[in-house]
Amino acid sequence: MAERDTPQIYLITPAAFEPEAFAPVLARLLDGFEIACLRLALAETDADAVARAADACREIAHARDVPLVIERHAGLVERLGLDGVHLTDAARSVRAVRKALGADAILGAACGTSRHDGMNAGEIGADYVSFGPVGETGLGEAGRAERELFAWWTEMIELPVVAEGGLDAGLIESFAPVTDFFAIGPEIWRSDDPLEALRALTAPLR
Repeated sequence: MAERDTPQIYLITPAAFEPEAFAPVLARLLDGFEIACLRLALAETDADAVARAADACREIAHARDVPLVIERHAGLVERLGLDGVHLTDAARSVRAVRKALGADAILGAACGTSRHDGMNAGEIGADYVSFGPVGETGLGEAGRAERELFAWWTEMIELPVVAEGGLDAGLIESFAPVTDFFAIGPEIWRSDDPLEALRALTAPLR
């Protein structure tokens, strides 16, 4: 297999945050570390709260040429001036969302541990697929996305692949040759200094 480029970092926001307090934290992180994409991954479903968070993140991300996608809420992408959506139902809604958002929107699909779902998502319009968790998240997930899945994918499929969930430095070192992106978020937001936590976590990439 040809030597791969170093994986890029795909940043996931906390599931809940106050936009005013989070904005300077996010700005410092984006200024201090090269981020390929930012995912707004709120547990919140209130439209006003989501819009406030999206506005704060969009202003910071776009000022630094970092695209911002939102998790699940495809219907808010155009209204909030976002760059795309990260779908969490594997391939089920990819076709309809691609039709609704058009060719230019970023469309990602979380496919758990399923090679089949990943292939289907790619065939019907996803720009990337994510597999995970690759590590222990403490959420009681049914299974993990093993390194062999990523190795097969990168050998056989051109569509970019994202590794996420329960990452640590050891997993990043192990998966680096077989993934295009690491999606990181919960691993760093508990730290007093998320930027330093991200640097430590990704040290094996340097």
